[in-house]
Amino acid sequence: MTDDAEPPAFGLAPGLGDIEEIARATLEALPPRFAPAARQVALRVEDLAPEEMLRDLEIADPYELTGLYDGIPMTEKSVMDQPAGPDTIWLFRLAILDEWIARGDVGLEDLVAHVTVHELAHHFGWSDDDIAVIDRWWE
Repeated sequence: MTDDAEPPAFGLAPGLGDIEEIARATLEALPPRFAPAARQVALRVEDLAPEEMLRDLEIADPYELTGLYDGIPMTEKSVMDQPAGPDTIWLFRLAILDEWIARGDVGLEDLVAHVTVHELAHHFGWSDDDIAVIDRWWE
């Protein structure tokens, strides 16, 4: 490097608010038939999944979990259900950023949108197998 060469510019890693903003924009862009149900789901963005959640899911590495739907899918809801809290889509910033960097072939907005829609699909009652049939995004 010569004396007059510029050092590489590095920006700050996207924060919790940045990930939430992308996820909310994704939800707002949903087709009208999905939007009302999507608005009923809470959105939480944390750096990593809480230890208790990881234990319950039997996941040892918190970087393996980019998102999670926590709630009762619409196809299983009953008027008899006594919810403990709102249905929630959890997004885990550091795990998402880790996958984004490791992949290197997808934009951050696309990855956050994919994880958000994947978790929302669980709210609609779709299993991972159902989602995989129509969403081959990761291939």
